[in-house]
Amino acid sequence: VIYPPHSKLTDKEKTNICYLSFPDSNSGCLGDTQFCFRFRRSTGRKVSLCCFLDQLDRDLPVYLKKDPAYYYGYVYFRQVRDKSLKRGYFQKSLVLISKLPYVHLFRTMLKQIAPEYFEKTEAFLEAVCSDVDRWPAPIPGKILHLPIMGIIMKLRIPTYRDKPGTTPIVQNMHQADAQISLALPTVHEVDLFRCLCPVFFHIQMLWELVLLGEPLVVMAPSPSESSETVLALVSCISPLKYCSDFRPYFTIHDSEFKEYTTRTQAPPSVILGVTNPFFAKTLQHWPHIIRIGDIKLPGEVPKQVKVKKLKNLKTLDSKPGVYTSYKPYLNKDEEIVKQLQKGVQQKRPTEAQSVILRRYFLELTESFIIPLERYVASLMPLQKCISPWKSPPQLRQFSQDDFLKTLEKAGPQLTSGLKGDWIGLYRHFLKSPNFDGWFRSRQKEMTQKLEALHLEALCNENLVFWSQKHSEVETVDLVLKLKNKLLQADREQLPVKTDTLKKLQTHINDIILALPDDLQDILLKTGTT
Repeated sequence: VIYPPHSKLTDKEKTNICYLSFPDSNSGCLGDTQFCFRFRRSTGRKVSLCCFLDQLDRDLPVYLKKDPAYYYGYVYFRQVRDKSLKRGYFQKSLVLISKLPYVHLFRTMLKQIAPEYFEKTEAFLEAVCSDVDRWPAPIPGKILHLPIMGIIMKLRIPTYRDKPGTTPIVQNMHQADAQISLALPTVHEVDLFRCLCPVFFHIQMLWELVLLGEPLVVMAPSPSESSETVLALVSCISPLKYCSDFRPYFTIHDSEFKEYTTRTQAPPSVILGVTNPFFAKTLQHWPHIIRIGDIKLPGEVPKQVKVKKLKNLKTLDSKPGVYTSYKPYLNKDEEIVKQLQKGVQQKRPTEAQSVILRRYFLELTESFIIPLERYVASLMPLQKCISPWKSPPQLRQFSQDDFLKTLEKAGPQLTSGLKGDWIGLYRHFLKSPNFDGWFRSRQKEMTQKLEALHLEALCNENLVFWSQKHSEVETVDLVLKLKNKLLQADREQLPVKTDTLKKLQTHINDIILALPDDLQDILLKTGTT
């Protein structure tokens, strides 16, 4: 059953969703299980015009921007004994498909509606959909109230202006009316400490592997553990965006199975979460494998687990741990391990442990990325190079050697006490998809900034005076160019003040009015060429 009924999915997408919506038979998930998956949209299908969502996307932090090539599936699966059924079990999944990576929001929503749906008819889904139709637009930075089957979820979607690592608290209001309100502390974060607890002696090495876009597979007993661990890994390099593919839950029926498990080429830059024992054989050639048992919060301090050799991983029954021959570039930070171990001894709440871990990852990522930010900012041409009568100047080329030279005086040692081969880590990172994605988005921002500065330079000129000194042909050419500039500023949402755009429009109108009537008529009708 699909709701709303007019939703369009290709046959390939439907097949992928069906296989990904159920745990592998060996998982033995009795009762209720929640997990999430991510799958590729079919090529060749028309991309719906989500201009509105694109505008909202601009205000999001880079790691929450939607990827037009993928959908997320959020699953609530129930398996209970039922003698009246032929197979002896009631097995059903309710799945919510979205382009948005708001894991915690959709998980909470499914928790509210799925148990009731399993007891009721399809009409219940119709009621849920009519509630969702009443939701406001997902505007970043605003406190949103989302009604869902008798309760109101209150939340705030982060914006790129938020200071990384801070989450403005959404207070639970004491409302006089009968509506129960549920305040969500986050829309997208997973319980980082709980997810990484089985491998927490290796968190720094895992951070390096994710940062470098290395092929990683998480072998877990169930989809909820595989999906939470993959999402935790992807989030550990925040505020950097993880730019490769990642699959929180991946099965042998997946349409990319052949592409990702082939032995004819090196494993791709992806993070896969799997539960089927078959993968222990199929992915034996992968360089880094994380094997986790059941995720339980430790009552006592977890035991130190050594990094194991890959050849020791024969089956999925192999002991939990990290199987790799990777040698980390940075020396191990013993301090964070001690801090978390102390938290376990003192029975510190898992949320508090997650906050400590998230702050640790954030400081590590920022120490790593600040020297790159500083160097890339130096590639921007000086403002005095921007002339209104020439095209905006180009950014200077990124030079690996020049960048590495800057590290001696302005490297990560300014903000991090960690020793190790930082230069080796940077060299490796500069070849990775994460650097490529990061640099491209910086390039785009800086190019737009140059366009905006060029527009401001044009506005500060006396354009009417210029047009009186030039021929009609040149003046018409200028008008058309200026109109194009205005359209570009709107289309690309250039960082230009509204006053600048108004001023430019006034300049255009003044130039047109100074021209002969016949030309005025033509130019006033012309939008652009």
